[in-house]
Amino acid sequence: MKLSDYTSYDGVGLGKLVAKKEVSAKELAKAAAEAIALAKPKIGAVVETYPDRIEKLDDKSIGKGPFQGVPFLMKDVFGHEKGRKMEFGSKLCEGMITPADTYMTTQLRAAGVNILGRSSAPEYSMSGTTENKFYGNTSSPWKQGFSAGGSSGGAAAAVSSGMVPIAHGSDIGGSIRIPASWCGGVGLKPSRGRVSVGPVTDEGGLGYSANFIQCLTIRDAAVMLDCLSHPQIGDPFIIPKPDEGYAKNYKKPKKYKIGLVLNELFGVAIDPEVKAAVEKTAKTLQSLGHKVDTVKVEIDKNFLETMNKLFFFGFDVRLDGYGKRTGQKPSDKTLEPIIWELYQWSKTLTAADLFAAMSAANIARRSCAKIFESHDIWLSPTNARVSEAWGKYNLSKPGVTMENFSSSLFSEPIQFTVPHNLMGTPAISLPLAMHSTGMPIGVQLAAKPADEHILLQVARQLEQEMPWKKRIPPLHVTNLK
Repeated sequence: MKLSDYTSYDGVGLGKLVAKKEVSAKELAKAAAEAIALAKPKIGAVVETYPDRIEKLDDKSIGKGPFQGVPFLMKDVFGHEKGRKMEFGSKLCEGMITPADTYMTTQLRAAGVNILGRSSAPEYSMSGTTENKFYGNTSSPWKQGFSAGGSSGGAAAAVSSGMVPIAHGSDIGGSIRIPASWCGGVGLKPSRGRVSVGPVTDEGGLGYSANFIQCLTIRDAAVMLDCLSHPQIGDPFIIPKPDEGYAKNYKKPKKYKIGLVLNELFGVAIDPEVKAAVEKTAKTLQSLGHKVDTVKVEIDKNFLETMNKLFFFGFDVRLDGYGKRTGQKPSDKTLEPIIWELYQWSKTLTAADLFAAMSAANIARRSCAKIFESHDIWLSPTNARVSEAWGKYNLSKPGVTMENFSSSLFSEPIQFTVPHNLMGTPAISLPLAMHSTGMPIGVQLAAKPADEHILLQVARQLEQEMPWKKRIPPLHVTNLK
């Protein structure tokens, strides 16, 4: 299959070709392998590919769901697949094998995807950029040496460059949406509890983390949400979803009240071109019959310090456990400098620190969520700024201590994304504009918990009114032959 044909379809489109036997899963796998071979030297993004899922692929091993035979990458963080490596982007975890599938992995297989490799991530997903001393940095397909975002930057770059049409991502502070924004793709973080991460754990990151995909079309997001939104035995709670499913519901838009959020939540100024892109989106939504007004969201400026205590309580125990599995010890030789600092700091955290942080998070959550008392949808930038050159947010950045950790690495990329991890609300980044630097601009929509269907309805309208399909990045596989 020619790469120009391969990349002209979204995931659902390729799945239909396989179902109709117009192309085989093996042919798609070979096309993906060719695409990866072309783009990986330029942008990175892929840690490992699996020959048994490419050259030796047995088409009978492919599930019969809507993504039948579609090439797919698992993120090297929380993409647990039995018998495969899961190294968390860390020397400490080098060679670590996953003992069992997650429920999500099982559902992905049933959806039909062909998991043929792993995508890159920063160490333990603890960065807004995918720069990694262990297996190299990942570039945005729009400019070599510029950040793909994090922590699902490998997945987003692989999708936007045409290596694969969809890929696994996880999001604990913006890690699906930031890479989507900086790579020019679509990134949906589902509601808390929407996609089961059992059976080993009940919720990732105390419920702040969510798993889903990086993609390029609203159709792929809607159809995959139907495939993955199945509660499993033992899940801590179950949230409602539309009776008819997302793939049908997203085509039936209604009129909504939308709150435009442009105030600086953590004091980070918004790039004027980013602000203009969001305001243009607001005008487009008004022209479609939605009501849009400006809303000021309030959040404790110290929330990022609160977040650190939530995310890193027990981090030392977790890394010690990985070390026992690999025969290595956490140290400045097996961890990047800032992760080593976090490991040592986590040892000082007490149960009292954790409960105080949970109490502070509760206050911050309820303050943020007031917007949804009067509005159906939150509209904001995904990020205050577009992608910048490597080095600004990475885990080896000089001069970073626990005193300036949040302000140095996180306040800029997650200013508008982390509130939705805090609230458990679904949020999606859409590539609705381009910056004068040649980098994509992501615009974020969010809704009340369990209201993914509303997001997808409005996102589809914007896909039609402000289309992005014809924007092809310079480092796309069709430009690299």
